[in-house]
Amino acid sequence: MSVTGDFYRYVEDGLESVDIALADSLTAADSFLVSSGMARALMRHFERFAGSIQDDPVTTSQLAGYFNAVLTATPDSEDWFPRLEYRASQPLGQRLFLRMRPAPERTETCTLWTSDERDAREQPRIKGPDLSLCQKYRRVANMHGADEAVLVDQDGFISDGALSSIVWWEGDVLVGPDESTPWLPSVTRELVFELASQAGYESMVARRRPEDLADCEVWSLSALQGIRAVTSWGDLLIASPRLNKPFAKRLALLMEPLPALELVLERFE
Repeated sequence: MSVTGDFYRYVEDGLESVDIALADSLTAADSFLVSSGMARALMRHFERFAGSIQDDPVTTSQLAGYFNAVLTATPDSEDWFPRLEYRASQPLGQRLFLRMRPAPERTETCTLWTSDERDAREQPRIKGPDLSLCQKYRRVANMHGADEAVLVDQDGFISDGALSSIVWWEGDVLVGPDESTPWLPSVTRELVFELASQAGYESMVARRRPEDLADCEVWSLSALQGIRAVTSWGDLLIASPRLNKPFAKRLALLMEPLPALELVLERFE
């Protein structure tokens, strides 16, 4: 298996292998980490994916069977990073795909670079359509010696990481971009804010430019990496990681066995 994984199309009786690369772009996508048959908030990923295609009733009616096929195809050993795909340009009833990929390397920390272009995503609230563009942003960040690019809106306020969600701590308050900036709804961000509340920390959303985060602890969040503490961000002086490890332990405790078919049928049929 290559790093891009094995590719399948969903048909009524299950998944069939697809040997050719498709030239059309993704309409919606969702990825999640599976480690030894355990995943974190998988039903939330399914629900986010379903919410992105709700204007296609034929495909929506296939979701219960599709999700069941995905669960069946997911190995119960080693680490995997499956990607759900919806391609609206494909024939009706044949628009759901699965890319079963080995999980890439994971790290506890990362470095950031602020993109020198304004956020050019066309559909920032949906994962998938702008995925190629976001991968390009990350590659440019890599060329600048960083692990991840930070996207800013037309006024210079933080929107997102290229392929992650950016949050930070202002003292003991967890903060993320507010609704005035175009950030992608993140399952991991949602979980981290819930963990903060459970641990007694305050949280809020706010509009901030990168320079406003001087002396703050900064995290990059994603389904693959979980919480990564940011150790450097260009010339910006940020605080040393302090809370990332206890939160990473709490997040790891949310890993649970893949959902049973009955739960999937109850939610999506």
